[in-house]
Amino acid sequence: MKMKDLPLISVVIPTLNSEKILEMCLESIANQDYPKDKIEIIIADGGSVDGTIDIAKKYTNKIFSNPRKTGEAGKAVGVKRAKGEIVALIDSDNILPTKDWFRRMVKPFEDKEIVGSEPLYYTYREEDGYITRYCALVGMSDPICLFTGNYDRYCLLTGRWTDLNIKQEDKGNYLKIELNEKEIPTIGANGFLIRKELLEKCSIGDYLFDVDIIYELVRQGYNKFAKVKIGVVHIFSGSISTFIKKQKRRIKDYYYYKQLGLRKYPWSSVSKGKLLKFIGYTMATLPLLVQAIRGYTKKPDKAWFFHLPACWITLVVYTLGTIQSHLFGTKLEDRKEWKAI
Repeated sequence: MKMKDLPLISVVIPTLNSEKILEMCLESIANQDYPKDKIEIIIADGGSVDGTIDIAKKYTNKIFSNPRKTGEAGKAVGVKRAKGEIVALIDSDNILPTKDWFRRMVKPFEDKEIVGSEPLYYTYREEDGYITRYCALVGMSDPICLFTGNYDRYCLLTGRWTDLNIKQEDKGNYLKIELNEKEIPTIGANGFLIRKELLEKCSIGDYLFDVDIIYELVRQGYNKFAKVKIGVVHIFSGSISTFIKKQKRRIKDYYYYKQLGLRKYPWSSVSKGKLLKFIGYTMATLPLLVQAIRGYTKKPDKAWFFHLPACWITLVVYTLGTIQSHLFGTKLEDRKEWKAI
């Protein structure tokens, strides 16, 4: 595709106290070899009290308030103001690892059937913290997905980008995949590009939930996506305490929005047997150690051994969150003191 024919990309970035990482994200966008006049950066800020806004102003004047504070609400705020043919959902903790990232990510859209594109990998960098390296190695930020099989990035442990039964065709630069509504991987975040005209066919209110959008589109028959053979950096967590906090937020947010009737994808359809396998492996611990050792033999890195605490933390936090939700209901996780990492 010639430079003059490249589509306008609206980059939507939700932020909340992201000063530690936002500049790296925005600089990686500014350094793209994509026409500058064809990149629109939209910041949806949840009320940052650090230097987030000052950093954002260096790169864009399109900064909007997100009074509901959450990332899902920020995406909804940003998408509604996007003018581009393509919307790129980039999180503040994402870094585009190569200068040709946008050009390679929009290439699949030459195929009119393609709804959206997403990187095949999480980029592994030795200089990142051990939790970020672990997530890059396993291809997911939630270890339970390793057992449910609905992860969406290449996992060095399994040698696959998902365990779901998904039709795919190798197109050279990318995999053209065909989704069905019964088996949808957790795609839609951390560097996801989508046609704006199709996004507008979805019921986006005050929140945009990634996998729910995909579910809606697939049910409407828009089921072809591209997994581009490129990575994206996802700086997930700097410490165990931050990891615990993010897992608590994940489970509380899910049940909160579910009780409001805002979630669409039927997560209850996830195999109970696979969930029991996760519980069994975690409680026994030894199977987790075997997985970590197997991963280490493929890519020597001590970060693999975070697999054990990651699974235990997830099991405990999700169990307590589920019990609390069923007995007392769930309140939205407080974002007042939230920091991106």
